[in-house]
Amino acid sequence: MKFDGRVAFITGASRGIGRAIATDFTSRGADVVLVGRDRSALEETAAACAQARAGARAHIITADVADGEAVAGAVDEAVEELGKIDFAIANAGQSVDSLLMRLKPDALDHMLSVNLKSAFYLCSAVSRPMMKARYGSIVLMSSIVGLTGNVGQSAYAASKAGLLALAKSLAKELGSRNIRVNAVAPGFIETAMTEKMPAQAREYFLKSTALGRAGKPEDVSGVVSFLCSEAAGYMTGQTLVVDGGVLM
Repeated sequence: MKFDGRVAFITGASRGIGRAIATDFTSRGADVVLVGRDRSALEETAAACAQARAGARAHIITADVADGEAVAGAVDEAVEELGKIDFAIANAGQSVDSLLMRLKPDALDHMLSVNLKSAFYLCSAVSRPMMKARYGSIVLMSSIVGLTGNVGQSAYAASKAGLLALAKSLAKELGSRNIRVNAVAPGFIETAMTEKMPAQAREYFLKSTALGRAGKPEDVSGVVSFLCSEAAGYMTGQTLVVDGGVLM
């Protein structure tokens, strides 16, 4: 699983799973494009990439992934700066928990824009240079709640479930051009998002996990690297669950 000479475009790269993906890819020889809204956090990710591999290129782009024009511009900039995009990881996401009857329309729109529409924008933009090169791998970051649903997370679960259908449909659209599209569905992973989880909910998820522990961002990043590698060269339209044994 070496990525020498490859370029990976990663949204939500400022922290957590996104940062782990970026450092994993650079440690395997890839150059990376780090996309997010918090430049200082992206610079911390770039520094972590430099530690993972001396000489690694980590190009920072500050952009709002919920803005289709901004995403298209970021992809154009990445191709101009690094020459191509081999891998695209739609990792940006947010969760606003609320019972459906209390869910505000603005919160619903925001959730769908950040978690789902942003992936559409990214896939549309990167498919063009990938089709020209007749090579590429796209990975969409979903969640196990996109498979199971969860109380108080109807909007989040729906947005994450949409990514699974997007991966399958786009895999069929792009397969003839040697572009693969897959999804990853993490379970309870220790990130800034899960730090805000109530203690009772944390205890419930931990008891539901066969391995008896929360996952780390690095537990997910290795799976993303696998899906982009030639080891997974005959996999497309699939969803890999990384949850420590909750869904079995």
